[in-house]
Amino acid sequence: MSANPWRGRWHGRTPAGDIHRRAREVISPSGGIVRGKFPSRKNGRMVHHEGLLELDAIYLFETSPLILRYREQPPTIRYPDGARLRRYTPDFELLLTSGEIVLIEVKPSRSLQDDEVRHKLDRVAEHMRRSGTVFVILTDIAIRQEPRLSNLRWIYHQAARIPPSPDARRTAVERNRSLFPLSIRAAAAFLSTRGMDPYSLLLAGLLHCPLTRPVSLETTIDLVTEAGDGWFWIAQGHGF
Repeated sequence: MSANPWRGRWHGRTPAGDIHRRAREVISPSGGIVRGKFPSRKNGRMVHHEGLLELDAIYLFETSPLILRYREQPPTIRYPDGARLRRYTPDFELLLTSGEIVLIEVKPSRSLQDDEVRHKLDRVAEHMRRSGTVFVILTDIAIRQEPRLSNLRWIYHQAARIPPSPDARRTAVERNRSLFPLSIRAAAAFLSTRGMDPYSLLLAGLLHCPLTRPVSLETTIDLVTEAGDGWFWIAQGHGF
């Protein structure tokens, strides 16, 4: 588990992200896995993904206000399996705004029906509990909740590519508190005159809207009133 509080910011075409070397490099493509890179705003660099399910998970990580940063394929750990010591590389390492580190395995739910896969992940989970490390398995059931995922993708792509500063976001909310609730369309109109957009405020967790139905310009958004309370949860029992 990494102890480095990495940082990054995406400055248009000149990202200034952390220098991260994946623990496991893919030498040659195999099978039907779609591999690619995602221009992460939170990390200020391109993030690798192996498979479309990991890409969908990345959208959740990018849009959750409770996740500060994340890394793909962090350092490999060694865990006991009977008399043997085996190696395991998590898919992601999350750094939450609380300061907690969470290791993530992204796995299709059907794969968990395989006895070997289930045995391996059970042993990994046991090792993590003994070492006091938070370990979460995210399946397609948790990741691909609709219309939540499609809504978050849309919000993410509407937001400014270079996010406003935290001070600018807070000032925009405090100076216009009396105007909420209102539609995204109306919020976009008046915030644009202040160099701000409602989508960036949603991603920052300062505003919220319902994700249980398709989001549009007519969707009502409102202020988040409970500090630290996520407007959507990926794994609520683990704080994000």
